[in-house]
This record gives sequence, structure tokens and C-alpha cells, in this order.
Amino acid sequence: MLLWGGAPLGGRGPGSRAGRLPSVGVPRSWVAAAFVVCAGFGGAVALFSTNDLERLWGLTAACAYAAAAAAVLAWRSRGLDLALLLSVSGALITPLLWYAATGKKQPEVSVVARSARQLVQHHSPYASPAALAGVHDPNAYNPYLPVMSLFGIPRALFGSHIVTDPRVWFGLAFLVIFWLALRVAGAANPVRWTIFVAATPVIALELTVGGTDVPIMALLCLGFALLWRRPRFVLAGIALGLASAAKATAWPAVIIAAVLIGTRYGRRPVVVFLGWAVAACAVIVAPVAAIWPGALVANTILFPLGLADIRSAAASPLPGHALADTGHLGHLIAVGLLVLACLAVGGSLIIRPPRTVPSAMWRLIVALSLMFLLAPATRFGYFIYPLCLLLWLGAAQYALREPAAAPPPPAGGDTPGRVPAASPA
Repeated sequence: MLLWGGAPLGGRGPGSRAGRLPSVGVPRSWVAAAFVVCAGFGGAVALFSTNDLERLWGLTAACAYAAAAAAVLAWRSRGLDLALLLSVSGALITPLLWYAATGKKQPEVSVVARSARQLVQHHSPYASPAALAGVHDPNAYNPYLPVMSLFGIPRALFGSHIVTDPRVWFGLAFLVIFWLALRVAGAANPVRWTIFVAATPVIALELTVGGTDVPIMALLCLGFALLWRRPRFVLAGIALGLASAAKATAWPAVIIAAVLIGTRYGRRPVVVFLGWAVAACAVIVAPVAAIWPGALVANTILFPLGLADIRSAAASPLPGHALADTGHLGHLIAVGLLVLACLAVGGSLIIRPPRTVPSAMWRLIVALSLMFLLAPATRFGYFIYPLCLLLWLGAAQYALREPAAAPPPPAGGDTPGRVPAASPA
């Protein structure tokens, strides 16, 4: 089997070393260990989770990951491709299609589908404040911004089928955008890396049962990839603007990217980037905000902050939620701590602004982690954001396109036509 970069997967061509997988440049033992860790996580989910969907996923995924680890160790020439096929099939494709066929899902999938139906029928993805006044189900609210409703359009137009399930479209969007983010960042073999990341529990578990955050994470990676090797400020602004029009968790990325651009390239590129980011977001959000402002505020601001009549179902024993559960004063303290964390991150951007994409990504990872820890309505699942960003950053840095078989550069200069890779932060 040929490597997607052009060399045999198990061959000993120029640049390959014993004990490594030449197709991705990673030691065989590392890949096997990664699948063993994934298998352990799947087994822990199957044993300890209280969610039936997660337990079933954990059982099938643990078996798939264990088989993938065995394939990597047993077959030198085709072990990696077989491992990727086993892991993505057993941990993602099979449980996702089974749940889509049987209608098993987390409530957020129904929220997206209902918002798309409302968008098609009433031109707004949100229920009005009057309609929400008498409800007792937190899932009657739609906390997502308008872009998220687009993933439910196939179901709203063509009915309930496997291929119209929003999770299928979440997954397709992730695969395409994440692959593009790796390719733009200069990673070798972006197809293999994309399949591997999609098969890990970080993506597979979230996408199988819910998946609303998965395409947003891919857009965040793409936005920063477009600022890395050869900055494209317009496209980066559009990518992060679309993510911001889907969920507010993308807003910190726009701020950090703007600081990075201003620090490294000056004021004019910042204006270009922010202009396109705001325009991409406003094209989608502004019509809804202008026509149905009360519905937008009630669903996307008051409800996530815990200020609506009904509390959000997002509840994990994290500091912000634990404080909010103590009463009105505790809720105010949680919100105050969240504001202080935002100010601290903002202060760090002023005192020591990031100058490289990796350093900006680390700043975003810290900011999102603090936000999820201190938010009044939070859950452990939100930490897939920093984990996914770490996976993308690691893959992009580890799998840079280095011409291993190329002759050494002439003395006194770089190889003609070669763009030097940026050094990791």
C-alpha cells in the first residue's frame, strides 16, 4: 500500500528509521500506546458512565482500539492503515450510524433539529420569550447561534433518516475542515492524521452522542492554520467569524487571533481580519438580532448564564457550577470569578502578547479551560475544546512537511523554493 505522500508505508526509503511508521514519522510503540490509552478510556466509560449511550459506545470503542493497537504491532507494512480503519469504524462510524438509525441521541441533537425546523417554517431558529414563558423543559431553549441550525436543515427538509441526522453532518464538516486545517498548517499526511484524531475519544465519543461542538473546533483550528505558514487574514477572519456565529465559545479565539496579528504584522492586517470576522458573523446573526432580538437574547445569553426561568441541563461538579448551586450569592460569585479570569487572560495578552500561532493556541487553550471551569452552566464534555486544539497543534507541529529525502541545502542559504518551517513555541 502506498503512503499518501508517495512512499511505501512499511518501506525503508530515505528518511525512514527502524521502529518508526514512515507514513507519519511516529514511532510504532507510540502509536500502539496511544490506542491502548484510548482503549482504557473506552473501557472506563463502559464501566463507570451513568449514560446508556456512552456505556455502549465505550464497549464497542474499547474493542476497536484494542484491535487497532494489536494491528500496529503485528503488521509492519499495513498495520497503521488497518489500525486506523479498525479504530474509526468501531469507535465512530458504527456507533454513530447505529444511534442515528435507532434515534438514540443526546438532547442537543434534538435542539438543533428543532431549531432548523423552526428556521424553515418560521424563518427564526428561536422560540419567542412568550413561548418560553410557560415551559419547564430546559431543552426548549436553543443556546446556539444561528449557524448551528444549518446542520439540521437536511432533517427539516427531508425527514428523519440516517443521512439527515445532524451528527452525520457535524462529522462530515469536521473531517473536511480539520483535514484542511492540517493541510494549510503544512502537516504531512493530513488524511491519516485527520482519521486518527476523529477516531480518538476526544471526537468519537462527542460526535457519536451529540457533536454540536465538533465543527466549531475544526473551524478554530482552520482559522489559526490560516495565520501560520503563509498568513491569509481574510480567510482566517471568515473561518473564525463562522465559528463565532455558531457558538460563543469561539469568541475568545477571535480576540487572541487579533492580538497575535497585531503583534506580529501590525494594525492594518488586524483591521482586515476583524472586519471579515465581524462580517462573516454578522451576515448570519444580524438578521435574527434585528427581527427577533428578544428571542436571541433569551436563548443565547440569559439561558446559558443561568438567568432564565429554567436552569440549563449542563451540570458537572466543576467550581463554577458548584458555586452556582449554593444559591443566588454563589451564582454571583461564579460569574464574578469568570469575569476575573477573562480579565486575567486579557491582561496577559497586553503584557505578553503571543507572537506565534502555537503560543496563541496555548493562550486559547488556557482561556477556554478557565471559562469551562468557572462557568455556572458547565460540563466535563466542554474540555474537548482544549484537547482537540492540542491534538491539532501536536499533529501540525510533529508532522511538518520536512523533505527528508531532499539533498542538504547549499552552503549559505536555504533550499530554493523551500519555505522554512516555523519553530514550535
